[in-house]
Amino acid sequence: MKIGVLFDGMSALAPVPDMQILESVEQIETILADAGHHCVRFPVDGEARWVERLRRARVDLVFNLCEGIDGVAELEAPSIGVLHLLGVPFTGASAGTLRLCLDKNLVNTILDRAGIPVPRWVVARPGDEITSVGFPAIAKPAAEDASLGIEQRSVVRSMRALKTRVAAMHQIWDEVLIQRFISGREINVGIVGDRVLPISEIDFGAMPRGKWNIVSYSSKWETGSVEDLGTSPRCPAALPEELASEIEQIALAAWAAVGGSGYGRVDLRIDESGRPWVLEVNANADISADAGLARMAKVAGLSYPELILAIVDVALAKRGIDRSDRWERTLQLSGVG
Repeated sequence: MKIGVLFDGMSALAPVPDMQILESVEQIETILADAGHHCVRFPVDGEARWVERLRRARVDLVFNLCEGIDGVAELEAPSIGVLHLLGVPFTGASAGTLRLCLDKNLVNTILDRAGIPVPRWVVARPGDEITSVGFPAIAKPAAEDASLGIEQRSVVRSMRALKTRVAAMHQIWDEVLIQRFISGREINVGIVGDRVLPISEIDFGAMPRGKWNIVSYSSKWETGSVEDLGTSPRCPAALPEELASEIEQIALAAWAAVGGSGYGRVDLRIDESGRPWVLEVNANADISADAGLARMAKVAGLSYPELILAIVDVALAKRGIDRSDRWERTLQLSGVG
């Protein structure tokens, strides 16, 4: 099978390249080649030449590793929209789900309407009167991923500190999400197809005293930093069976509510009373070999190559009917013919 590998070319092929992207591309190409597939790279940039290359290539499937263009997350969904336009099957979630999940305010609204527990939140725009959601609270960009804009000063205990933090963030982001901070255990639930992987937990045991137990930008991307060392993943999480079952059901409900497909991750917190709360639905979770989803899959008995090939199988299974057949069925259901 001919498989295209889509990735952020402006970051990966920059004068100072993002080696993590290139390493992921090479790892996945190797796995696919070992399985007998032929791979073609499609580095995405702001120009349209890659679109024409993709159209001409006539690939059977695209393996999506694109999380934006030049690191800009809001350009992720339009890039995947090209695949919808060309009718090319691809791994992971749809462009609509990716765009939805980037908008934390909209996702929270959908989850809340579906009866899924979400910590109280508001959105602050420049000039808005800041509304309290209770303290402590956390302020974060309303439409970013990879923990951009999240640091220790993001969590505040007073209205004065909140206003100061939001004002600083408004210098970069127009919309800031203010949410009640849930103290307690942080849980990650991985999903591949309709399968829930073993639940993982972030262990904050090594976080220095006086620091908030959060997964900040530093903890994710500054290897060896105090916050990196203070956030250790543990899988499987040590949870009572009943609570683990409840968390799985909440995660699946959240995934369904945003139209999730392919693979993803739902992040939750368990408060002091033992109640789970959804923090985020990640529709394009990191699938590199040392990331959380691969770690959960390993505990489930799936090697990294088996995880990647399972993601391919899920994508192929959801290809569905072709466009002409779909139109014929649409006419039938519209009373024509």
